Amino acid sequence: MYPVKRSSARLDLRELASGDVDAMLAIYGSAEATEHMSFDPRTRDQVEQIVARSIAAATTTPRTEYALAVVERETAELIGFGRLATDPHQQRGATMGFALRPASWSVGYGMETVRLLLDVGFDDLGLHRIWGARSPLNTASARTMEAAGMVEEGTIREHVLKAGKWRDSVVHAILDREWQAAR
Repeated sequence: MYPVKRSSARLDLRELASGDVDAMLAIYGSAEATEHMSFDPRTRDQVEQIVARSIAAATTTPRTEYALAVVERETAELIGFGRLATDPHQQRGATMGFALRPASWSVGYGMETVRLLLDVGFDDLGLHRIWGARSPLNTASARTMEAAGMVEEGTIREHVLKAGKWRDSVVHAILDREWQAAR
């Protein structure tokens, strides 16, 4: 499926473009934004490579990764990033992740982003199960995923190595029937 376009009341999801590097760097290059992610802040060169790889992956067949820009409709600014990646070990399943620039936190954009990603996964891709993992300390992400109807399933112990230390991940997931019932 290309191109992906989805909208909510305040946000648009769209394919990444080469001109998105600076806006993505404001997220992926930020120590605050990446505090609970599985990686340290990225350099400009690394973000350029991520954007280029995402653009190339968008037109592969079959498409297995949906790396999407989260755009504030009122300002047309890229304020975040959402990702769905089909899981080769799970029939009709995918992983989900999202990140917003810190200036866009605490106004409900995370919830809208998760809902848009779930719409793409269930409505457009016909998935059965979508899951995401978060840092145990990221309570804002926990609240966001739970509010979207995702269920906390458990902990993957010492799942991520970051800054030389192992960190657990907490898994949240939702099934297609749960998503349909929650709408």
